[in-house]
Amino acid sequence: MTVDFTAMPAQLDLLHLILGILALAFLLFAVLKPKPAAVVPAPTAPQQPKAEPRPEPVAPPALKVNSPDAALQLLSLLQQEARFVDFLNEELKGFSDAEIGAVARVVHEGGRKTLQHYFKLQPVRAEEEESRVTLPAGFNAAEVRVTGNVVGQPPFTGTLVHRGWRVTDVNLPKLAEGHDARILVPAEVEL
Repeated sequence: MTVDFTAMPAQLDLLHLILGILALAFLLFAVLKPKPAAVVPAPTAPQQPKAEPRPEPVAPPALKVNSPDAALQLLSLLQQEARFVDFLNEELKGFSDAEIGAVARVVHEGGRKTLQHYFKLQPVRAEEEESRVTLPAGFNAAEVRVTGNVVGQPPFTGTLVHRGWRVTDVNLPKLAEGHDARILVPAEVEL
């Protein structure tokens, strides 16, 4: 996919700014959301066939419980570098698009710096966007979301709209024992 930077607007409009911030927020939640642990059934002794087999109840998958500390720590880092929480909590109705765009540049630069410092990312798919790809039977549905007119069974052939992102390494700072991660940034009092 080629991008013509001369065709981009000189100012960032409010809609694209909000969409960009939401995309970053969704990325953070996708990276930090708990993943269900695999459930391996315990081996059972062979049983004699019964006259009327009954369907066994299906147990819900065991869910891994994550501490919110890592998500809170990331939110704290984004606040320190990009004023992310301040920006999202600000009412933007009274500001011009140019003023919002200037602030968005600070949020973008700080957010990008934080992301690059604490995470290593790589695309899920190696192909270029807008290229034709074929998804074989048994493709990993966690890595590829199929959209559009999905009919029948794989293999599916379509256009790669977005390559996706995969986190290959997370390097968040260690938290001191007793640290309250719920305090993203302490209040400041100037004397």
